[in-house]
Amino acid sequence: MTLERAKPRIVVTFGTRPEAIKMFPVVFALRETGLFEVKVVVTAQHRELLDSVLALAGITPDVDLDLMQPDQTLDGLASRILTSFGAALDDLKPDRVLVHGDTLTTMMASLACYFRRVPVGHVEAGLRSGDIYSPWPEEVNRKVTGVITDLHFAPTETAAAALRAENVDAAAIHITGNTVIDALLFAQQRLSANPSLAPAIAPLRERFAGKRILAVTAHRRENFGAGMAEIAKGLQQLASRDDVAIIYPLHPNPNVGGVMRPALEGLDNIALIDPLDYLDFVAMMAASDIVLTDSGGIQEEAPSLGKPVLVMRDTTERPEGVAAGTARLVGADASLIVAETVRLLDEPAAYARMATAHNPYGDGKASSKIAELVGKAH
Repeated sequence: MTLERAKPRIVVTFGTRPEAIKMFPVVFALRETGLFEVKVVVTAQHRELLDSVLALAGITPDVDLDLMQPDQTLDGLASRILTSFGAALDDLKPDRVLVHGDTLTTMMASLACYFRRVPVGHVEAGLRSGDIYSPWPEEVNRKVTGVITDLHFAPTETAAAALRAENVDAAAIHITGNTVIDALLFAQQRLSANPSLAPAIAPLRERFAGKRILAVTAHRRENFGAGMAEIAKGLQQLASRDDVAIIYPLHPNPNVGGVMRPALEGLDNIALIDPLDYLDFVAMMAASDIVLTDSGGIQEEAPSLGKPVLVMRDTTERPEGVAAGTARLVGADASLIVAETVRLLDEPAAYARMATAHNPYGDGKASSKIAELVGKAH
C-alpha cells in the first residue's frame, strides 16, 4: 500500500451487463466494510446493456472508458481495452484490481495490471468447459486471467478443483459462492416492494395468461449462423403448441435478430422484445415455466427461482447445475430442444425434479466473503 493513503485503493472493473450484475454487490460489500477506497472503472464494451444495471445499483463509474464501437472486432476491442485501461491504472495507481468472469475486459484489464505488477482478484474464477472454442473467446479469456490472478474467488468446489488441476496454489483459491445470487436477492427485494419496476413483463403476463411461458435468450458467438437457425426452428415448433408462449428479448447483435426475426415474427404466441433491464429480466424468469438459454449466468439465476434450465450449447463451464439436476444440455439442436422442452411441459414428475433440485451456486453472501478476503490481503 502506498504510504500517503489512509486506505487501500481497490479498482473494480467490468464492461458488460452480466459482469455489472455480478459485480455491483461486490462494490456494495467493499464499500460497506469502510476499509477501502473503492473506484469503479467501466470499459463499456456493451454500452446500452450496461447502463441500465449501473442505474439500478446507483453506481456512477469513477472512470468510464466508453470503448464500444459498432461492428467491433475482438482484436480491435482487446487493444483498446489494454491501452485505455492501462492509462486508467497509471492515473489511479490502485493497490488491487478486481475483475469478473471471462470477457475481453477481464483478460485485457488483467494483462494491463500484470504489466504494472498490480495484483488481480478474479471474481467467478475457475470456470472451465475444457474446449477453447466453446465458449469462444470466453474460455481463453478466463484461463489467461487465471494465470495472472493471485486471489481466485471460485463460486463452487468444482471451479476450485479446476484451478487446483491447473496447479494454482490452493492457498490462493477461496470458495465464495456466486455473486449472481446476491444480485438476484437484491432484485427480488426491489420487485416485491414495487412490482411497477418491471414494466415490460406485466403486459406479457396478461397477454399470455393460462399458457406455459418459455423464457428464451440466445446470443452466443459460437451459435451464430447454423446454431441460431436451429434454435429458431426449435422455437417455431414449440410455438405450434396452443398451450405455449415464448418471451424472447433479442440481443442487439444482427447475427441474432437477422435470423430470429424472419423466423419468428408474426407468430401470436411469441413476443420478440427489446433487451430487458435487469429487474424486468428477473421478472421474466419469475413469470416463466422453463428457461431456454445459451447464456452462462442464467444457468445460475434461474434455479434460484425454481425454473428448469435447458442450455442450448454443447458444453458448459457450469457443470454443477447439470450435476445437481437444475440444468440440462440440449445443444443448438432443434429436435433436442423440442424433445426436452416437451418432456418438461408434459411430464410433471420430470418438471418437478428439475424445479426443486438444489441450487449449487450459493446463499447470497458471496460478496461479503470476497470483501473480507480482500481485507485480509491488504
